[in-house]
Amino acid sequence: MIDDEKHRAVKGYVWSVVDVMAGDRFFFYEHGSRSTRVAMGLLKDFRGAIQSDGYTVYEHFEGMEGKKILGCWAHARRKFFEARDENAKLANDALFYIRQLYDVEAKADALDAADGRLDYERRKALRKEESYPEIKKFETWMEVNLLKCPPKSQMEEAISYTYKILKKLSLYVTDGRYKIDDSMVENSIRPLAIGRKNYLFCGDDDAAQRAAVVYSLRATCKAHGVNERAWLEDVLRRLPEYELGRKDYDDLLPGNWVATNNR
Repeated sequence: MIDDEKHRAVKGYVWSVVDVMAGDRFFFYEHGSRSTRVAMGLLKDFRGAIQSDGYTVYEHFEGMEGKKILGCWAHARRKFFEARDENAKLANDALFYIRQLYDVEAKADALDAADGRLDYERRKALRKEESYPEIKKFETWMEVNLLKCPPKSQMEEAISYTYKILKKLSLYVTDGRYKIDDSMVENSIRPLAIGRKNYLFCGDDDAAQRAAVVYSLRATCKAHGVNERAWLEDVLRRLPEYELGRKDYDDLLPGNWVATNNR
C-alpha cells in the first residue's frame, strides 16, 4: 500500500479466515499489521478448532478454553520439498510418510464420492486405523534421523519444525470434519496475489480495508457457487428497500442469498 509519509509503497498484511463447514471466506485488514493483537481480536471469542501454518502468533491460543489448535501437513511437507536438493534420500523418505497420509484422504474422498455424501465418522475411522500408525512411524523416523543432520541445515530445520508441532499435526485424525491441511485458505488467497500483480498496491489503509471486504464477498460467492455478477446486481437493486425497511442484511450475504428471479 502507499504510505504518504514515506512517499513509497510499503508491505501490509491481510488476514484470511475460512469457515470449513459453511464455506464462507473472510479477509481482514488492520493497518497492515500481522501482530498478536490483531489475531486475538479476530479469534479470542471463537470456540472450536483453528487450523493454521506454524506462524508463532497462533501459539498464544494454545491452552485457551474452547480452542483446539491444528497443524497443517502441507506446510510441513513444503519444508521437506525445500530440503530435497540438500539431502534427497532423507527428504524423499519423509515425503513418502506424508504421502501415505494424503493417500488415506484420497481413499476417504473416493468413498464419499461413490456414496454421494460426506461420511465424517468413516473418515475418522480410516484415519485412526491407517493414518495414525503412519504418523507414529514418522515420529520414530524423525527422532532417529534428526541426529544425522548438520546443524542449521534445511533438513534439520524441516525435521525440527515438523517434530515440534507433531501433536498439532496429528489432531486431525480425531474428527472426520477436520482437514489434513489448510489448503482451503491457501487457495482463497491466490486471487489477492494475482490482483497485487495487476493493480500493484492500495492507495491507503482505508482502501486496503475496503478491498478486504470486496474480496470476502467475492470469495464467498465462489465458494457457494453463486454467480458474482448476478449476486451483485441483485443486491445493489434491493439495498434501498433494506435501508428503508431496516431489514436484516444477513439474507443478502452470498451464503444466504437467493436470486430474485429464482423465488
